[in-house]
Amino acid sequence: MTAPELATRVLVCDESPDYGASLARFLGAGSELEVVGVCASGEEVLEAVARLAPDLVTIGLDLPGMGAVRAIEAIMRTRPVPIVIVANAAGGGSDRKAEGLAAGAMEALSKTLLEIDEPEGPAAVALRHRLRRLGRNGIKRAPSPPARAQPPRQASVRAIGVCASAGGPAALEVLLAGLPADFPLPLLVVQHITNGFMDGLVHQLDQVSPLPVRTATDGQTAGPGVWFPPDDHHLVLEPGLLLRLDGETVVGSHRPSGDVLLESMASAAAAGAVGVVLTGMGRDAAHGVKAIVRAGGSAIAQDEQSSAVFGMPRAAAEAGADSVLPLAGIPAALMRLARVGVGA
Repeated sequence: MTAPELATRVLVCDESPDYGASLARFLGAGSELEVVGVCASGEEVLEAVARLAPDLVTIGLDLPGMGAVRAIEAIMRTRPVPIVIVANAAGGGSDRKAEGLAAGAMEALSKTLLEIDEPEGPAAVALRHRLRRLGRNGIKRAPSPPARAQPPRQASVRAIGVCASAGGPAALEVLLAGLPADFPLPLLVVQHITNGFMDGLVHQLDQVSPLPVRTATDGQTAGPGVWFPPDDHHLVLEPGLLLRLDGETVVGSHRPSGDVLLESMASAAAAGAVGVVLTGMGRDAAHGVKAIVRAGGSAIAQDEQSSAVFGMPRAAAEAGADSVLPLAGIPAALMRLARVGVGA
């Protein structure tokens, strides 16, 4: 592979010029990525995005000037491009990380986990491949299957599982904001996110959602509201709508896993399970969609046009999701399902 032909063009922005230069060397160590610029403020990154037309932007959270969150909002408004937050995972900036994700950033990476002093290590190579795919997905998406409307259903709905990855926090804001405070069904959510960022995301979504957004505890009953697992735990539904947390099982490359959640819902709720797969890279949740459909439940995939990355939703559609809908139409679909009735 030659860098000029296939490399993803990356713009690095960090409040520390020294860290920005080190991150640029780390990202450019292989042939997957080509670093086209390094900047250190919100104003600089806006100018550089317009001038350099990168495929991907990394951004720190303590930028001087207009700040990172406003810069992300401006980029997504004027020239949408995949943005990855690179910041410390712990500390008082947790809410700002969640705000950055809600503003349109696709992922958040922890500086402490990047190991930029080992640019040739297997973890570094895997990360560069992932960022390359993320950048390329942002400008070229696979063809979408024909949109499908939701068919009538007779079974009572008991629980809804929502799975998302890249671009998910912003999509979750839209989804949850479209549901009323008296929505009667529990929503169990799997969002792929770096450890240390989950609490901030839960807090941010709780500020904008009419429904309460909470972190689940092991053994609780899934009542109405929105439930996330804590960091590095699968969320599992058991009979009686009991929630279990699993911090040990390894399934693919994600914990929490959409497949683990949706497959457990198919087993515990059968035809009363509904799966929703939002924007994201990869195929997580596709097996879970297949299990829910086989059990008589329903599945909804976000459509290509409204997805930041049409990877997971496309895999869900191919796995048998009976609806492919724009993001703005999913809350109404869930409301129709809720009116079918809540099973005992």
